[in-house]
Amino acid sequence: MYIEELFIIIVFVVGIYLYRNYKGDNVGKYFLGQVQGMYEKFAPYSFRVVREKTKQLGQEYTVRQYSIQVALFASFAAVVSYLYFYNIIISIIYAVVAVSFVPYLAYLRCKKVYSEFIFEQIQVYTSNTIMEFGTTQSFVKALEGVRDSGVLEDPVLSDVNQMINMSYDNGTIDEALDYMSKLYPFYIVKNMHQLFLQITKEGAQNSADSLENMQLDIDMLVESVYRDRIERASFHKSFLQFGIMLYLLVMLVQYLLGRETYLQLLERWYIQFLMHGVLIINTYFLLKGEKYYYENVGAE
Repeated sequence: MYIEELFIIIVFVVGIYLYRNYKGDNVGKYFLGQVQGMYEKFAPYSFRVVREKTKQLGQEYTVRQYSIQVALFASFAAVVSYLYFYNIIISIIYAVVAVSFVPYLAYLRCKKVYSEFIFEQIQVYTSNTIMEFGTTQSFVKALEGVRDSGVLEDPVLSDVNQMINMSYDNGTIDEALDYMSKLYPFYIVKNMHQLFLQITKEGAQNSADSLENMQLDIDMLVESVYRDRIERASFHKSFLQFGIMLYLLVMLVQYLLGRETYLQLLERWYIQFLMHGVLIINTYFLLKGEKYYYENVGAE
């Protein structure tokens, strides 16, 4: 127990030192600022893009929200690991590890927000292009109408403008359609482009009916996507509750065995190894579930 007490004293000394040296600033904000600075420096370019868009959409967490998340993760990890091992040092280590997952979860959340934003923009792009084409009977003019309507935002807006430039430069829409289809591989994009290509190349008859059917397909897809998001949110809440309960099963084990018997078992190295394995597997299970929830947003 002397090592644990020494460790606690060191933690308090470091805390007092930081408070005295940064008393003009909030210590929590200082730590978050340092972590954010390091993460911004080494984060992949793709994450910087999606995080910036998340900020523009007003869905990025504030410093206060991140502070609460850090406190909850650290507290939960420390309490649960203490119930497993009754060791303060191990609890502090697990708390630090738990906090280190906060940037990863922020990355997944920002990707989800960005993916949903892109899908909404693609839905606007396809729907409005079809409506504009019904008036202009020209794919390029339809694109110009969508671009000038102010309903699109970057990066989709810039890509539509690039399509217009490519169409004028090449005198054909083939390359522009291929460019957009590869950039946004949604089946509604590919189907709409294929339909416009068919109308332009072959002069397809009853194009109005085909465009109307395409619009109905888009509307049905959007409806199914939003329904899927509601169902996913409900399932995600139940999933988290189940995952947390898995951690607390150790309390049931201690109740059945008795606390004294459980502490005697912990003195054996293979029991400790087993309990670490239980914590790690439960955490892996939760992270995989979170990754699936945030990455598979049900766009298509």
